[in-house]
Formats: sequence, structure tokens, C-alpha cells
Amino acid sequence: MLDHMTFRVRDIQRAKAFYTAALTPLGYSLCFEGNYGSNLLGFAYPDPSEPDGKKADVWFIDGPSPHGGSPVTTGCHLAWKASSRAAVDAFYQAAIAAGGQDNGPPGLRPHYHAHYYGAFVIDPEGNNVEAVCHRPE
Repeated sequence: MLDHMTFRVRDIQRAKAFYTAALTPLGYSLCFEGNYGSNLLGFAYPDPSEPDGKKADVWFIDGPSPHGGSPVTTGCHLAWKASSRAAVDAFYQAAIAAGGQDNGPPGLRPHYHAHYYGAFVIDPEGNNVEAVCHRPE
């Protein structure tokens, strides 16, 4: 089971605007914004099993690592589970309005499975981000 993931971005303010808009329909909110050598953002969803009632599992950090590697995370496919098809639709509209590029509008993807309802957007760094609902609605 994944606990959290961190992605490097070129422009933390652009990432903040994009992901705040895109993830809000999925129940996420910005829960941390600070500087630990680099600017850092954390997004969380409500989770009553966590001590503070939320789980921060998506993090963005501004610029390259002092330890080397690629200065920006790009070319990844990130998928968030949506509670409904309406949430997938809202994710897509919000992400496009926030500057994302269409990579597949909301709809059924029966080649994955009969109830797979997803939407795909390219984020400002070139990652393929998705919201998906697996429920038959």
C-alpha cells in the first residue's frame, strides 16, 4: 500500500493552482505549504483513521533535488479514485480550466472493465493525471 508520493515541479505556484483546482472535486485540500530547503505543498483527503483526520499523500516540491536526478517529475501517470462519475467530470472540468490539456474526456473505458469511468488530463509538467470511478452508476 502506498503512503505518499512526491513530485518535483518547475513552478510551485502553478502546481498549487492546478492541483488545488483539479483535486478539490475528489475531496482533497491543500494541507501544507512551507519550505524545507525548497518550497513544498501537501494535499490531503479526509481520513478518520489518521490522528489529525486527514491523510496527506500527494506532495509537490519546487525545483531540482540537491542529490541529483531529474529536476522535474514528468511523463508519469497518476490516477486518483473518484467516489462518483460526477466527481470524475468535475475533476476534468476543473483541471482543464486550470490550464491542463485534454488527454481523454470523461467517459466509460470498457476495454479496462465494464464500469471504468475515467478522465485524463496532461498537467503543467507533462504528467498524465486521471480521475477514475469503478462503480456502476
